[in-house]
Amino acid sequence: MSLLLAFAFVSGLITILSPCILPVLPVVLAGGAGRGRARPFGVVLGFAAAFAGFTLSLTALVQALGISPDVLRYAAVSMIVVFGLVLVVPKLRELFERATARLSRLSIGGRSASPEAGPGGGGGGRGGNGFWGGLVLGLGLGLLWTPCVGPIMASVASLALTRRLDGGAVAITLVYTLGTSVSMLAIMLGGRTLLRRLPVLRSAAIQRVFGVLLIATGVAVGLGWDRRFQSTLLSVLPGYGAGLTALEDTAGVREVLTLRTGDSGPEDGLPGDYGPAPPLVATGGWFNSEPLGPEDLRGKVVLVDFWTYSCVNCVRTFPYLRRWHEAYSGQGFLLLGVHTPEFEFEKSAENLGRAIRQLGVTWPVVQDNDYAQWQAYANRFWPAKYLIDAKGRLRYFHFGEGAYEQTEAVIRMLLRETGGLVGKEVSGPEPELAAGTPETYLGYGRARGFASAVPPKPDASERYRPARTPGNGEWNLEGGWTIHREFVVPDSAGSLELGFRARDVFLVVEPEGPGGSIRVSLDGRPAPDTQDVRQGLLEAGSSRLYRLVSLGEAGAHVLRLEVRGRLRLYAFTFG
Repeated sequence: MSLLLAFAFVSGLITILSPCILPVLPVVLAGGAGRGRARPFGVVLGFAAAFAGFTLSLTALVQALGISPDVLRYAAVSMIVVFGLVLVVPKLRELFERATARLSRLSIGGRSASPEAGPGGGGGGRGGNGFWGGLVLGLGLGLLWTPCVGPIMASVASLALTRRLDGGAVAITLVYTLGTSVSMLAIMLGGRTLLRRLPVLRSAAIQRVFGVLLIATGVAVGLGWDRRFQSTLLSVLPGYGAGLTALEDTAGVREVLTLRTGDSGPEDGLPGDYGPAPPLVATGGWFNSEPLGPEDLRGKVVLVDFWTYSCVNCVRTFPYLRRWHEAYSGQGFLLLGVHTPEFEFEKSAENLGRAIRQLGVTWPVVQDNDYAQWQAYANRFWPAKYLIDAKGRLRYFHFGEGAYEQTEAVIRMLLRETGGLVGKEVSGPEPELAAGTPETYLGYGRARGFASAVPPKPDASERYRPARTPGNGEWNLEGGWTIHREFVVPDSAGSLELGFRARDVFLVVEPEGPGGSIRVSLDGRPAPDTQDVRQGLLEAGSSRLYRLVSLGEAGAHVLRLEVRGRLRLYAFTFG
């Protein structure tokens, strides 16, 4: 637990640099402006109370009040705009001073405030510059603060969504909030020091400038321009901010999270009422449909399916999704695919469009390259399914493969609630999964089971040699290779051996150019033909998931790949 708390604090410190926070950064800068010495502390206290409180209780709160989370967002926007108007309009500033002066006198037992404090008292300053003005600004900021969460805060959000919070989740949230508050306070105090040293910035005009900045920020957030800004920023600078959340994505953190949440693998959800469903916030391109909005989902039973086209577990769910789409789409049912990429090449609209055609996906799909929809659901799995009823409430969730009959039963139950169900169930029996080897990532960011005699050298070419014949889940490299965070790639040619226990083996491959091929051997002999391998040879012409092995039954084997050309190898999956 101490490891999670340490990483949570560091993540809180650096989250202010994330692309998700940049749109509201002007509010932080405005918090440091003004003559009241206590104002930054008011901002920090208001922020900490609002952010921590609503992170832990938002789901229960909106369910108890029966309101949409957007209502709270608009309330926060209103607070920011009103505070900006206070800094700009003298009459409003005067009224605000009177109100904060009363609060200040109450807070110090009716005694007069210090002369330095101004009418606001208690270090309050004038025109909303003091503690109470900062507190109002901080409360609004805390409601709008939606960082690009990594695995640690995502685990808290998922527990909050399913109402399974514990003391550990509360501690993580408080420590994360403390880290964010420290960096926020440092920025505001640093800004105040700069203002004191530059007389031109101490004029009343600078207060009005910050007021206009707050109003503009509030209006932009209220109109959703902040999300467009994030999407544009990440399309121009796709790598920006990735390292901030990658800091948490270490083997040690993942192991502790698994022990804490029990999310070591897929799990079944139970039909129930989990509160209002998160809004549709994905900003990417649409396939098989015009862009859908809230009005298109209203009154329908919606199945939100998170997937990515190189995920074989996702692909294996498609026959069931296709049957549900065909059987129920005319009865008030909508299947919505959310394509959240696991690897960089999956962000390509061209690659995704090709995969959609090849996989026979005919239902609406939206790209979620910036993980906006993923984070809105605090999701952690591919595939993951969330069922929303006709009233817009989350009623069921399931992670991973399986539970098809149960999922269809919930679909039919929700359709019956709308009075729109006819026909029989269409799921059919579930297939038997034969894999005895877990998904194996090759990039150093998530690699395990590496069994070469030479230790891995990140992001640099190295000559490798095998240490031994790999056991189940182990793999080694031979020849010149470079191990990157997400993939491995040979310098020109090299081999890879993998030990596995399964019936089917798949590999995600991305060519860097034309002409790459892989010679596939199984237990020292050319591998049997599959849809992608012919006479032991795979010609990798596009970035996708390839079927390397397809056997009649599961067993223990050693797979050898002799790679020619610049092919990026990402991950093995098994069936």
